[in-house]
Amino acid sequence: MSALPAVGEFLFPPFEGFPKEGLAFLRKLKKNNNRPWFQKHKQDYEEFVRFPMQCLIAELGQAMAGEAPELSFDPRKSIFRIYRDVRFSKNKAPYKTNIAASFDLRGRPGPTESPGLYLHIAPGEVFVGGGLYMPSPPQLKRLRAAIAGEPEEFLAVVEHPAFKRLFGTLEGERLSRAPLGYPADHPMIEHLKHKQFYVGVELDENDARRAKFARDVQKVLVQCLPLVRWIATTLR
Repeated sequence: MSALPAVGEFLFPPFEGFPKEGLAFLRKLKKNNNRPWFQKHKQDYEEFVRFPMQCLIAELGQAMAGEAPELSFDPRKSIFRIYRDVRFSKNKAPYKTNIAASFDLRGRPGPTESPGLYLHIAPGEVFVGGGLYMPSPPQLKRLRAAIAGEPEEFLAVVEHPAFKRLFGTLEGERLSRAPLGYPADHPMIEHLKHKQFYVGVELDENDARRAKFARDVQKVLVQCLPLVRWIATTLR
């Protein structure tokens, strides 16, 4: 495989698999989640965790350019910070013990969350998916109105054989009762109960260590696109 094109001032080599040293670092971080330990081993994070993820994102960006031009795959900006926001959390551990990235709509407007694609890698846990994880109340209201008012468009996504074969159904939290304003016997009631709108699959940790992991991830992301686009169109 030829070298990937430069992204900004950087040139990322082809992704060759997430190194075992990276997963080992994340395991050790879970046991030593404190600033002195992290500072001592920060170079390991940069070399074996962050940089391989950047290479993976650069490769995904090239592979997905034709599939999802509206989404941003930026090796410098797509990765979540490893530092946790502990201000409102009882868990005061300062660092995340995974490496994660989101691929969002280009030029997304406003402060609310936008639909997109997602990937995270942790020891024993690799997740690839997409959708809208935490809709705001206004977003949720619009999504439910679209499901109730134009159910055919929503069902064309979630009932598509390829979608159902890979994901089954939408994941996330659901109401136990009908949402306010909708009768309990509404024909779309089970879909209207959703509080989150995302799907995904879990892959084996060993899969992430292979070069073909980039293609495996791409295949899942492509299948997420109809849901991401339905959400984006609904919220436009």
